[in-house]
Amino acid sequence: MSLHTRVLLAALSAGLLSSTLPAAAASHWEYTGDKGAAHWGEIDPSFAACASGHEQSPINIVKTVKAALPALAFHYGNAAPTIWNNGHTVQVNLPAGNTLEVGGQSYELLQFHFHTPSEEHIQGKSLPMVAHFVHRNAAGELGVVAVLIRAGRSNAAWDSVFQHLPRVGEKITVDEWSLDLGALLPKSLGYYDFAGSLTTPPCSEGVRWMVLKEPVTLSSRQIAAFRQLVGRNARPVQALNARVVQESE
Repeated sequence: MSLHTRVLLAALSAGLLSSTLPAAAASHWEYTGDKGAAHWGEIDPSFAACASGHEQSPINIVKTVKAALPALAFHYGNAAPTIWNNGHTVQVNLPAGNTLEVGGQSYELLQFHFHTPSEEHIQGKSLPMVAHFVHRNAAGELGVVAVLIRAGRSNAAWDSVFQHLPRVGEKITVDEWSLDLGALLPKSLGYYDFAGSLTTPPCSEGVRWMVLKEPVTLSSRQIAAFRQLVGRNARPVQALNARVVQESE
């Protein structure tokens, strides 16, 4: 039996999120040029929030309010994922059974994907990468946990993902692969909490963002491999407007 099975998609989806989330936008978009982030709101009427929204993501986290935020309880186990290169990022789709509980809400983990450099800025600075863990609760509301990534020592927990980065348009399932999802997280789970949006078209708002304060590390080689495959795929930071960013104590 081969190490993995590669399935070439007949056509690429233009959207970032998997089919388990709201329908992906059909219009073509990019990060730069005429179809780039500065023009998303003009490409398609369904992208209007990209230009007119008041709670857009990502943001530059500068001023925060310390608060007794509820603890993030990750009920993550081992899972057999499918890795998809949708042309905008590498996305790791996951089967049901892994959840996040926070403040009495339970969110099902759907997938995680990457951006380089990090879309979130802390005190005006980005990190080399970020992983966004996308969850959905019973009401259909999204909760995204951002795991910041800095260059450092190679991280064994992440190795298997970066050993199987697919080419554009490919989905990969790896024989007998069981990914330890909990090991992908940092030890400290302190976080920033704010209301935001999807960071790709259609930029829908009503997304709860939880940005973990402690980064994880990947080797410079792993980061470079992703950049070579995908390129820069980070939306510029958006205006905070009237939002308040809470920070766990």
